[in-house]
Amino acid sequence: MTNLEKCNAGIEYSYADEELIALKTEAIRQCEIFNAIDGRDYLAQYRHLQQMLGGVGERVWIAKTFNCDRGKNIFVGDDFTGNHNLTILDIREVYIGNHVMIGPNTLITTVGHPLSPKGRREYHALAKPVRIGNDVWIGGNVTILPGVTIGNNVVVAAGAVINKDVPDNTLVGGVPARVIKTIEDDL
Repeated sequence: MTNLEKCNAGIEYSYADEELIALKTEAIRQCEIFNAIDGRDYLAQYRHLQQMLGGVGERVWIAKTFNCDRGKNIFVGDDFTGNHNLTILDIREVYIGNHVMIGPNTLITTVGHPLSPKGRREYHALAKPVRIGNDVWIGGNVTILPGVTIGNNVVVAAGAVINKDVPDNTLVGGVPARVIKTIEDDL
């Protein structure tokens, strides 16, 4: 198997692989183009996101500065707002539902590295998809770790670190995040 095939299969892989580096280099180029678009030209920004990402719904807006690892592994539903300094390390897929708001300085990462120094020196990594449901509000400075699923009608408090799945209809916060309370689904 190639390192890309290993990565996509959820198997440990080498991120120093030339094919993976080429994908990341292209994503860097696409982010530079996106971030250079006039911030008031929403249509040009939207059109570039449609080219850059794997799937883009209607009424999608991401503020500058936006960074990602591939772009094509990001799938965003309708009515999405990604605030300033959003970083999505989409080595694997990131699925974002409809009516989602993400606060500034948020990191969504699908990739982790070994605890072993030998493994890190050998450029090993392991990637797992992230899923975010519908009607989710993620506060500023949140970190979402690999393999996490966030349910529908969830509010994530600012500064939280999400390291495990979050059930529907909850407010979560803290480091690591925990359920603070159940919230009403009034739809």
